[in-house]
Amino acid sequence: MSKDLKTEAADHLFDAVLTLRNREECYKFFEDICTVNELQALSQRFEVAHMLRENRTYTDIAEKTGASTATISRVNRSLNYGHDGYDMALKRMAEKDK
Repeated sequence: MSKDLKTEAADHLFDAVLTLRNREECYKFFEDICTVNELQALSQRFEVAHMLRENRTYTDIAEKTGASTATISRVNRSLNYGHDGYDMALKRMAEKDK
C-alpha cells in the first residue's frame, strides 16, 4: 500500500466501513461521504474490473459502462500490477453467490 495512503485518517475511514452491516447501510454511508459523481466513478471502476475478469473487450466494456478507455486501462493495470484488491472482492462475491 502506498505510504501516502496508509494514514490514521484512512484507518479510521476503513474501520467505519467495516462496521457497515448491509447494503442499505452502505448506501446511507456512501451517499453521505461521497458525491454522486464519486460514487458513480467507484461503482463504474468496480464494474469495469468485473467485466475485465470476464475477458470482455475494451469496446464492450466502454459501451456497457460508459467508462473511457483510459479508465478501463487504469483498472486493468490495477488488476495486473496492483495489490489484488479487486480480485479479492470479486472472488469473495463469486463464492457468496454459490
